[in-house]
Amino acid sequence: MKLFVTGGKGMLGRTLRRVLKDVDFVIGDLPECDITNEEAVRSAIAAADVDAVVHCAAMTQVDLCETERERAFLINETGSANVAKACEVLGKRLIAISTDYVFRGDKPCAYVETDEPDPQTVYGASKLAGENAIHKNCANHLILRLAWLYGDGGPSFLHTMLKLADGTRPVLKVVNDQRGNPTSAVAVARHLRMILERKDLRGIMHLTCEGETTWYDYAKEIFRMAGVEQEVVPCTTEEFPRPAHRPANSSLEKAALKRSGLPPMPHWKDALREFMAEMLCSGSTGSTGSFGD
Repeated sequence: MKLFVTGGKGMLGRTLRRVLKDVDFVIGDLPECDITNEEAVRSAIAAADVDAVVHCAAMTQVDLCETERERAFLINETGSANVAKACEVLGKRLIAISTDYVFRGDKPCAYVETDEPDPQTVYGASKLAGENAIHKNCANHLILRLAWLYGDGGPSFLHTMLKLADGTRPVLKVVNDQRGNPTSAVAVARHLRMILERKDLRGIMHLTCEGETTWYDYAKEIFRMAGVEQEVVPCTTEEFPRPAHRPANSSLEKAALKRSGLPPMPHWKDALREFMAEMLCSGSTGSTGSFGD
């Protein structure tokens, strides 16, 4: 199998290349491939002669999107439209990555794929616009919504926590009134391999790890598994204000995955344990991301 991956130099792209060793990858990323240039991205995909396109490229800095709205929509909406148009013209299957931020974030239980989107941030609105552009411009597509993702080198909440626990901060405050599904990029990569073999899967599928937790309990589990002694105390979202609204509920129900007959995603603690063991063995904690993203 040969795949074209937009944003392939990012965390998920790096993980895909490491985990899917039987796949031939063509990386489409800046500066060589600019998804905001319709002709450029079409030419790049055509020249690659791939079986499918995995669209990871996006502007994901949630707070920066609030102040750079035009850029966020250019990358997340127009860029996605360009990739979708190219796939349609060239007859390529499109697997696109989206986010829990397309939802309002106040539902009392986990969101299913058929719940009505209602984004509360520029990031979420631009990603939803990207989803709609994909629906409009490419018939053979599957949108995978992820949340609380961590992986090789970061950036992620996990990497930020490990950096902050450097011995200079006796206490860390972490929000305890937001919940979600910490999700390993390795688990996503393994499921993506199975999804690519199922050409009948189309539409939208949630692909987060099973189980849910809060940022606070997630942080405690990270430190426990890392063997790091760091005091963590809970705080509220109001005590940790951010430019962009954070959803109280980012949990995603995997209804479409269950209907597909594919195996369930691993529990978040099991996936985290595997990732931490490998990371500690390699002696690398990677780079950092935005606290609470």
